[in-house]
Amino acid sequence: MLALACFSLLQTQALAAEETAEEKGLRLALESSARNDGFGDFTAGMTMVLRDRQGRESVRQMRFKVLEVPENGDKSLFVFDQPRDVQGTALLTHAHVNTEDDQWLYLPALKRVKRISASRRSGSFMGSEFSYEDMSLPAVEEYTYRYLRDEPCGDLLCTVTEQFPLDEKSGYSRKVIWQDSGELRTWRVELHDRRGSHLKTLTFANYQQYLDRYWRAEQQTMVNHLTGASTTLKWTDFRFRTNIDESEFTQTALRRVR
Repeated sequence: MLALACFSLLQTQALAAEETAEEKGLRLALESSARNDGFGDFTAGMTMVLRDRQGRESVRQMRFKVLEVPENGDKSLFVFDQPRDVQGTALLTHAHVNTEDDQWLYLPALKRVKRISASRRSGSFMGSEFSYEDMSLPAVEEYTYRYLRDEPCGDLLCTVTEQFPLDEKSGYSRKVIWQDSGELRTWRVELHDRRGSHLKTLTFANYQQYLDRYWRAEQQTMVNHLTGASTTLKWTDFRFRTNIDESEFTQTALRRVR
């Protein structure tokens, strides 16, 4: 039995040694995605805090809901409730596997639904440091991957990987991701622009677990290193499996958002 156990260990080590950095990066991405499968849908409240270089703040209140669509990407909806000048503004996203995502912005003052073209998805979302691209839920198939290293991150051990978008219209040339090796929760993302410069950093904090499986961060902060501005998203009141209907994620429904 001891000989068999030693052989099994050596075999596992040999397989790991044969795995390339690209293969390991992809494997980790697939495992991370699989851990989030099956959530069905969830809703949440959100406070968006925008800070300029001088530290001056403006605050917005939002609602969010997302519907899992197996095999074809998820559908999500952000709706602004406050302040009054943006009340009713809504962003609808249909994520797709292997094709460009669809995004529409509803502007209540104009009573108009505006399609966000692929070339504009790198633009700022409602004046924040998050782009329209950042607000979508990317599929594993939309990137190539490379494992870089393992290193401490706070009290945890993190795996560091690179992601390279396949979409030539992406606002980023690559992303560097820190995920803890135990739960594969993302703690830090460095985003590099098309010229390769480190443009922004996204950090995550205060993770909570739902349904004994799904981890969600209660705070995300995006810092723009070019402008010195930042945007923090504070999430509250996560509710899973609320039986959201797919009809709530259409352009027609977007016009009826209240």
